[in-house]
This record gives sequence, structure tokens and C-alpha cells, in this order.
Amino acid sequence: MPTALITGASAGLGDGFARALARDGHHLILTARRADRLEALAAELRTAHEVTVHVFAADLTRPEAAEGLLADIAAAGLSIDLLVNNAGYGARGDFATLGHDEQLGIIDLNCRALVALAHGVLPQMIARRSGGILNIASTAAFQPGPWMAVYYASKAFVLSFSEALHEEVRDKGVRVSALCPGPTRTEFADRAGMKDLTSFDAVWADADAVVRDGLAAVRANSPVKVSGTINTLMADSVRFLPRILARKVTGTIQKRRG
Repeated sequence: MPTALITGASAGLGDGFARALARDGHHLILTARRADRLEALAAELRTAHEVTVHVFAADLTRPEAAEGLLADIAAAGLSIDLLVNNAGYGARGDFATLGHDEQLGIIDLNCRALVALAHGVLPQMIARRSGGILNIASTAAFQPGPWMAVYYASKAFVLSFSEALHEEVRDKGVRVSALCPGPTRTEFADRAGMKDLTSFDAVWADADAVVRDGLAAVRANSPVKVSGTINTLMADSVRFLPRILARKVTGTIQKRRG
């Protein structure tokens, strides 16, 4: 059975990907900072689905953490058939006043670690002419985001990188997809300071539906999947808006609280 590595697996979409893949018969490698949550999830999935689940606690915001994680996985004799680059976070507020380390951490996790893990698993996938990488981007990738400037920029990076990588390896048996969910009811929204945004009330998505869309996309080797009909229409509409209008609309939404 194939083995999937899921980052940020202790909560939210990562937890959802782990459950869905275990139901489908995948063995799992779970990583996140919170080892206790990972171990509890691993025990539950082993019992419920009779799959093998390995836990490697890691803080992927640290330099070299991704490389260290891959080294630990290799030392355990494990190979990766599917990489779900799910770990990420955002912060809302004035760029000038948000914490320096917090904002650089967004780049380290959302971009640096994602690239390092993809770069680490790809050579073996190409050699086998099989495998998949699912990178979690966001509808934030389609426009600048004042008051969440670094987060929006990081997801634009993920989307561009994923599309480019998809094109590079599509004839080598490897599937690469970017999943672009909109606002989703997870711990991420709470940490990013978004749960009070009434502007999002009409578009909050169910995490299970987002997970289904992501797995369907990578199986079909779709380069980009925007999850949800309203989100798809909004992402498409941004292409026809003047840049000044796109950033002002997004900035107004992000700045307003409640």
C-alpha cells in the first residue's frame, strides 16, 4: 500500500487528510510540532483502519528541520509515495507592527519547508515514475492581501511554484497539484485572527469537502484546484479586476473586524 507524508497533521486539514487517506488504505507518516496529538491520532487510525502510522514530531519553521525530517524518515527505511504539504499559518494585522519572527516564520513554514520537502522526495518519485505532491495554497494566492501581506504573498509563491513543478514533472510519472481553499473552519482561522470576520460568513467551507477536493485533484493530476463554487468564481473574477481594486477590496475585508 502507498505511504503518505502529511505535514501539519495534528489538527485542521492535516488531520482531515490523515483520516481520509487512512480510510483509503494508505500507510501514513505524520508530522507536526505537537507529538501528543500526533500519537493520539496515529493510535486511532491504526485501530480503525489497520494501517501503519509513523509519527515524527518536528517544527518545520526551524532552518534545516525539513531536511532533518526526511533524514529521519529515510533512516527508518520508509519511502514516500504522496507528500501532502499542508503545514502553514498566517497572521493578520499591520505588517509594520506584527512580530518580526512571526512573519519570517510564515515564510519559513509556508515556503521554505514546502520547497525543501518537495525537493527531497521528488528524485525518488521520478526514479520510480510514480508519486504525487499536493501543496496547500489558498484563494489568497490570487491577489495581494493588505493586513495579511506576508501570508497572501506566501500562498502566491506556493501556487506559482506548484504550477511550475507540475509542468516540469508531468511527463515523468509524478503528479503535482496546488489546492486553493477559501476560508475553512479550522484552527488556522483562529490563529490567523480570522474567526471574527463576518465578511466570510457566506464562504466558510467544511474541512472534509476541502480534503476531498485536494485528493481528487492530485489523483487526477490537476495543476490547480480551487475548492468550492463561490471560491472558484471569486478567484476567476480577480483576473479581470484592476490590481488597485483587487488589493483595496481585499484590504477592506481583512482590516475590518466583526
